[in-house]
Amino acid sequence: MKKNSLKILCFLFSLSAFAQQPKTKKEFTTNGKKITVYTTAENSKLRITSTDNLTFSASKQPLETETSVFVEPSKKFQTFMGIGGAITDASAEIFAKLSKEKQTEFLNAYYDKNKGIGYSLLRTTIQSSDFSSGSYSYIEEGDKDLKTFSIDHDRQYRIPLIKQAIQTAGGKLLTYVAPWSPNAFMKSNKNVLKGGTLLPEYHQTWANFYVKFIKAYEKEGIPIWGTSTQNEPMAVQTWESCIYTAEEERDFIKNFLGPTLKKEKLEKVKIIAWDHNRDLMNQRANVIYSDPEASKYVWGMGFHWYENWSGGASMFENVAKVKEAYPDKGLMFTEGCVEKFDAKKYQFWGNGERYGISMINDFNNGTAGWTDWNILLDQNGGPNHVGNFCFAPIHADTNTGELIYTPSYYYIGHFSKFIRLNAVRVSSAVSRSALLSTSFLNADGTMATIVMNQTDKEVTYNLIIATEKTVVEIPAHAIQTLVY
Repeated sequence: MKKNSLKILCFLFSLSAFAQQPKTKKEFTTNGKKITVYTTAENSKLRITSTDNLTFSASKQPLETETSVFVEPSKKFQTFMGIGGAITDASAEIFAKLSKEKQTEFLNAYYDKNKGIGYSLLRTTIQSSDFSSGSYSYIEEGDKDLKTFSIDHDRQYRIPLIKQAIQTAGGKLLTYVAPWSPNAFMKSNKNVLKGGTLLPEYHQTWANFYVKFIKAYEKEGIPIWGTSTQNEPMAVQTWESCIYTAEEERDFIKNFLGPTLKKEKLEKVKIIAWDHNRDLMNQRANVIYSDPEASKYVWGMGFHWYENWSGGASMFENVAKVKEAYPDKGLMFTEGCVEKFDAKKYQFWGNGERYGISMINDFNNGTAGWTDWNILLDQNGGPNHVGNFCFAPIHADTNTGELIYTPSYYYIGHFSKFIRLNAVRVSSAVSRSALLSTSFLNADGTMATIVMNQTDKEVTYNLIIATEKTVVEIPAHAIQTLVY
């Protein structure tokens, strides 16, 4: 009798435990779902325009002669951190010259999810960069103890714009920062420009500088998610720059930056290593991540796109190889822009396609967040204190007060407007090289599939999920987002 009672009790306990198990989230299904297609295309007025409403139907084995995009929602990868751009001194100075009406239009265009493209990431600089009207510092030269530290310079233009951007974005923008150069007295070349290295005797001073900056910005109501060690640490530039070998960056993080952030109770601030091009990112990852004492402080790696560009070819495989070797570390695209500004090329379609190609490949290779460079520049591609004039997605003509939207703005928008924070990338592949594709499953259960056509011809393709499909037409030189 006792044995039977024990069995009954065990059975009832197991039922109770089973009942308390959390319900698993339902798997994605196409059943009953409709597809809204948004399109941007060259030689048309289509700019993130709703162009079609489609439904799914039964799918049979596709033929080799067909072009198909295959999405597999059960195969999930990295969690999406956001898309955004950099608020530089240049962007903030030009913004201040706009009328109140145009300022509102601009803020909505970038940061409003409904009226604009819903940016959710923000990068800004520690001290000056090339995209400042001139070099400047937060301390007086020679102040090793940082007693004169002040961010008053940033309060004129940059901080007010950052605050307005955060407000327009709904009160939150994931914000991270990067230094271009320590002060001249801390460097081997005694110059903030043209490279040089951080002198050993100023390692702690410079680590303290990050803390001063982060705390000052947070006091202004601008939470700092992370900081990179150094912008482009292998580039001797005519502008603000500083060189770190992989070993030097590793040791600075391990012995100074990481411990100092921890000591100052800023462990929440993530450290981003590298912050330079894809070409050398594997070597930098190998050196830093193979040292456990350095690696424990590092969130992941930031990278840029300036290493190589020839009609769509770039070193995307290096991003995949870093992710493959170090799957627990994050990846973020931290800067890219089209260089060599030329006002005749405002509407050059290839500039937009460069963004689409990079974003799709970077996301498909494990990147969690993607950040453009300047959010705004003037009709000269500046201001820039060393003449390094570039393109931005939006330009302002300070003579007329008008905003100029380039193809890059719309290409970025096909991602940032429809992929929401905490979305998860899922498997997405195409059967023909004419198209590129990536897909993200949003937390609300909607899927966003981005498809890009780089060719001179319209392409008809199947979107296939399990045994369901729909047929879509994409114009020549176009990008589409399918939401379903």
